[in-house]
Amino acid sequence: MTPGEVPGVGNPVHFCTALPRLTRDTCSAMADSKRASSGLTRTVLSETGLLSAFATRAVRAAFQRPFELSEIARQVYMVGWRSLPLVMTSGLAIGVVLSMHTRVTMERFGAEALIPAALAIAMISETGPLLTGLLVSGRVGAGIGAELGGMKVTEQIDALESLAVDSFHYLAVTRIIACMIALPILTTVMNFSGLIGGFLAETAISNISLQLYVHQAFAGIGFLGYALPTLKTVVFGFIIGTVSSYLGYTTTGGAEGIGRASTRSVVFSSMLLIVINVLLVRIIFLVFPAGAL
Repeated sequence: MTPGEVPGVGNPVHFCTALPRLTRDTCSAMADSKRASSGLTRTVLSETGLLSAFATRAVRAAFQRPFELSEIARQVYMVGWRSLPLVMTSGLAIGVVLSMHTRVTMERFGAEALIPAALAIAMISETGPLLTGLLVSGRVGAGIGAELGGMKVTEQIDALESLAVDSFHYLAVTRIIACMIALPILTTVMNFSGLIGGFLAETAISNISLQLYVHQAFAGIGFLGYALPTLKTVVFGFIIGTVSSYLGYTTTGGAEGIGRASTRSVVFSSMLLIVINVLLVRIIFLVFPAGAL
């Protein structure tokens, strides 16, 4: 037998070709899976790099003229004011539900007086900011991705460039800034809507007064305990605006591409929000251990 020959085969061949058909199919499937995994890794790394470059460009452009204040105000209205009904309704419902669940637990230990404080801490420290970010990501992120994607596919962005208008500054940067401004405001609305819902649930059961409820709710929360979780939503707004604008700007493929950009805006923004939220909470505890809840 010469070197390179496979037993039972006269000519030197690749090992897989000398195996039974089922085994050769397995080898082929493994090779295809490896190539697909390698391609996916390259795609993820490439998209991450392009998104980072897009975000860096947006940060630089935000401090350059023209500042487009009227467009920023219009986008704040679109992002913030039109999201208020969704945020207020969600906050009210969550406050009622959290209050009922908290009461079931507190009654076992005779600690009903701590229900307002527990609800306030839960809403302000984590539930309010994160839920607001996810709601805005679903409503606004999809809208930005679809709107900019439609402008990209129909060449409206190219038309703006032909008129000597900085389309990136006018379309992307203004939306990113608007998201960063609107998110803390919407988070505050979410927090107080949740507390109002909790008060309605509590007063229906224990007939607690509004003054006593507010006093107990904010007794254990300091200024930093409220400000830090609320201010971290500025980062959430930056993520939503940047990811949605980037996916809209890079849309291809006509109507199908617009739908794909809208869906990916929601999915990627939400995933990044959840991951970044963990990092921000950890940073808050490290830098402000006394003010973190």
